[in-house]
Amino acid sequence: MSENAQPEHGMRRFYATALELGPLLLFFVANSRWGIFVGTGVFIAATAVALPCYRWLEKRWPVMPLVGGFFVLVFGGLTIWLQDDTFIKLKPTIVNCLFGVILGGGLLLFDRPLLKPIFGTAFRLTDEGWRKLTVRWALFFFVLAAVNEVMWRFFSTDTWIASKMLLSFPLTLVFAFLQIPLLRRYWDGDDNPFAPGG
Repeated sequence: MSENAQPEHGMRRFYATALELGPLLLFFVANSRWGIFVGTGVFIAATAVALPCYRWLEKRWPVMPLVGGFFVLVFGGLTIWLQDDTFIKLKPTIVNCLFGVILGGGLLLFDRPLLKPIFGTAFRLTDEGWRKLTVRWALFFFVLAAVNEVMWRFFSTDTWIASKMLLSFPLTLVFAFLQIPLLRRYWDGDDNPFAPGG
C-alpha cells in the first residue's frame, strides 16, 4: 500500500465507522429524550441516510451494513406500527444469528469461506486463513447475539441501547483487533501490511 493510499484508507475507515455509530448514537439520544418509539423512528431515518452514504463511500453496496439496515427498517417499522419495542430489541439477535448461520453454513455445507467474497478486496489471505477467519467470525456473531439477549431481557431499555455503543461495538473492535495475528500469519503474498514494519 502506497503512502498516499494509507491516509485515504484510514479516512474511509473513519467515515465508515461514523456511519455505523451515527444511527446508534442518534437512537440513544432520541430515546433518552422522547422514548423508544421516537428513538426507533430516528434510528430508521438515520439508517436510511447512512446506507446510500456507504454506497458512495465504498463504491458498492457493502453486504453486512445493507443486511443490517434492511432489518432495522423492517423491525423498526414493526416496532412503531405495533407499538411493541420487542421487535427492535430482537433485531440484533436475529441479524447476528443470521450472519453466524450463513458463515458457518457456508463452511459446513459448501466448504466455502463466505467472508472471502465480502472482504476479499480488503484482505488477501490463503484458503486456510479465510476458513479460520470465517469460523472465528461465525462464532463471534453468536456471542453478540447472546449478549443482546441478556441485555434486552434483563436490563432496562436505556441500558440495552447504551450497550450497543458501550459493549457490543467495543467488543467487535477488540475482536477484530485480535485477528491481526491471523491476518499476519495467513496473508497471501509478500506485501503483508500486518507484518512488523509493514
